Amino acid sequence: MKKLTMIVMQGCPYCAAAKRAIKELKAEQAAYAPLTVEEIEDGSAAAQAYGKDYYYVPSVFIEGEKCFEAQPGQSDESIKQAVARAFDRALEA
Repeated sequence: MKKLTMIVMQGCPYCAAAKRAIKELKAEQAAYAPLTVEEIEDGSAAAQAYGKDYYYVPSVFIEGEKCFEAQPGQSDESIKQAVARAFDRALEA
């Protein structure tokens, strides 16, 4: 199982959608339940390590490699699908 990190910003509707997606996916798929997603606030010292690798939030990284970056106007469903793909990648050996 690989480490997942998500850069978020307080008040961001796309971040809220990603957080909902994480909860829903863990409830729907038992295989996702043990996954943990470390949340890092955009602009924090911890986020600076990822600073050149993302522009929009939420951005999801697996072992430090970006696998998803939300885009303006993206639907909640497409965010959920992207989170599911990230989860699947994190579970790969």
